[in-house]
Amino acid sequence: MNTVLHNQDFYAWTQQQLDLLRQGNFAQIDLKNLIDEVESMGASERRELYSRFLVLVHHLLKWQFQPEERSNSWRSTIIEQRDQLEILLGQSPSLRRYCEEALVDIYPRSRRKATAETGLVSSVFPEQCPYTVQQVLAIDFFPE
Repeated sequence: MNTVLHNQDFYAWTQQQLDLLRQGNFAQIDLKNLIDEVESMGASERRELYSRFLVLVHHLLKWQFQPEERSNSWRSTIIEQRDQLEILLGQSPSLRRYCEEALVDIYPRSRRKATAETGLVSSVFPEQCPYTVQQVLAIDFFPE
């Protein structure tokens, strides 16, 4: 029954699982799907961290290596990504341990995106990320 509800009406299933947990009725909990959903939530938080780093570093690269094209839109995107990262890391401080890994992992993609958008040759951009996690997250860091 629980698995059927999980597949047919996810929201109703979540409310049912909450009620069962609150009642302490652990025997009736859809444990397999509950485990899968909790695991998925954690993975989703991590994906958001990586995604925000990707957009942020992509814009920092454009900012630094194409200064004649700088715009308020680029500045706004950089600020927005930092704000969202601040919120995410504030709500889930344990994600901080993945920031360095995220930065290293996303950099090649950020570099490719910056190359594609700017029309500059990829060799203009450093092979390794030129920014530290602290710089990427710093509100006032705009590379020159």
